[in-house]
Amino acid sequence: MSILRSLARLTFALHLVLLSSLAGAQVSEQQAARLLQGLAGASQAEKSIIVRELAGSGDERARNWLEAFSANKLSRIKTTGQIVIVTSNRGRNWAIADALTGESLGEMSRRELEAVQVNNTLRGEVDDLLSVIDLTVANPQVRLTAARALMGTVNAPLAERLNGLLADEDNPAVREALESALAIYRLGQGDGAAVAVLAGSLNPQARAALAGAARGDDPQIAAAATRALASIEQKLTLNRAAETLYFGLSLGSVLVLAAIGLAITFGVMGVINMAHGELMMLGAYTTWGMQQLLPGQPGLALILSIPAGFLVAAMAGIVIERSVIQHLKGRPLETLLATFGVSLILQQLVRTLISPLNRSVVTPDWMSGSIMINEALSLTLNRLYVIGFALVVFAGLMLIMRKTRLGLEVRAVTQNRAMARSMGIRATRVDILTFGLGSGVAGLAGVALSQITNVGPNLGQSYIIDSFMVVVFGGVGNLWGTLLAGLSLGTINQMLEPWAGAVLAKIIVLVFIILFIQKRPRGLFPQKGRAAEG
Repeated sequence: MSILRSLARLTFALHLVLLSSLAGAQVSEQQAARLLQGLAGASQAEKSIIVRELAGSGDERARNWLEAFSANKLSRIKTTGQIVIVTSNRGRNWAIADALTGESLGEMSRRELEAVQVNNTLRGEVDDLLSVIDLTVANPQVRLTAARALMGTVNAPLAERLNGLLADEDNPAVREALESALAIYRLGQGDGAAVAVLAGSLNPQARAALAGAARGDDPQIAAAATRALASIEQKLTLNRAAETLYFGLSLGSVLVLAAIGLAITFGVMGVINMAHGELMMLGAYTTWGMQQLLPGQPGLALILSIPAGFLVAAMAGIVIERSVIQHLKGRPLETLLATFGVSLILQQLVRTLISPLNRSVVTPDWMSGSIMINEALSLTLNRLYVIGFALVVFAGLMLIMRKTRLGLEVRAVTQNRAMARSMGIRATRVDILTFGLGSGVAGLAGVALSQITNVGPNLGQSYIIDSFMVVVFGGVGNLWGTLLAGLSLGTINQMLEPWAGAVLAKIIVLVFIILFIQKRPRGLFPQKGRAAEG
């Protein structure tokens, strides 16, 4: 009898191997259904064979099947024999889904379901298989993520499996990650040759393994590990510098967006607008408002917020110019005080109408996450989009200033207002349009800021002083100067913060600008024209 059982099991195993060879990298729907059906009716020994077949099938659904099996959630409908996954097992009726398609099948009485039995031995085997199952799928990015997750977790049985997978792996990045994972294990076993494999790795687990080897008893391995760590530290320093530069450029892009509208209005009208930060706040709140109008569609809401934020801030700026600023031309101190009062009014208006608490704006999926350059450097997508957005806005303003009649009139009024008036240019109209344009750009800055910080009544106050520093440093009314000054000050500030602190870094930047203005009172790119020279 025992001989017959052994022959049956052998026949069953050969049948499964045949199925696997016919399936290639991934089993077909019919073969997957047959394997799942076999799992439901097989003995414990046969189940062990089947779970290995599923794990090696390359089917991306295999992880879900094995996890359900290990958790006692893989079941068979008694009347039809269909294999299902229990998605909720509360109460008498359980929610189920088709194991093959994932389609919900509603609820069914638990008495109508027969669980696919699993014991602790099988559960342990399945857990081992799950640790490497993602290394068998077709998607190389999934394999790479799985290989990196194995760093520092490899044991003797897993090392044998990884050696087999490494022989078949054709992706260079995945091969490198698998070799590093194996090298960490071998180094822990005293294999000095593993140091050469880990010498250039930036993975934290690899560095920890090398640090442990550097403190070990073997002098040769310790010396080699120490040299490898020194080489890795140099690479880490370069990567940290690149990360600091990236964050500095992103901060500088925000400063450019915040200051570029201010540079236009300050250059044309000579107005110190202390309410410029609140115009940015209105753009940020417009983004939040669009997401309230379009719930569940953050991407569409953000795209629509770009023109909406521009228009809201531009209209608010025109109202401020017509109601306050036009009556105070030529009186800069009174204009400064009046616009400061306007900023307080706008802040309190937002607190009263919306809330004094910060609001969170949802970041769309296509702006979430990061681009991983290596294991020590990744670039967050939201900041990358802000940098690109700032450059697009800058290019658009340059086109307006260089290629349109409004740009020509703005440049004329900036260089010599009296002469421009004598040539028939309506300076008042230019002032209104310029202030509206500068305010609208401030609104765009608020839209961008909503993706990297919370939206609140005090949002603009954090950037108004920095914006004025950028304008003065770059040269009043000069767009290229504003771009260069914004990116420079953002990068310098980000480089100083790690060792000086946020507050002291800003003080150092302020002192630098004061000293710079002593030498070049008109900034990096001084304004041209007779009015500027006088």
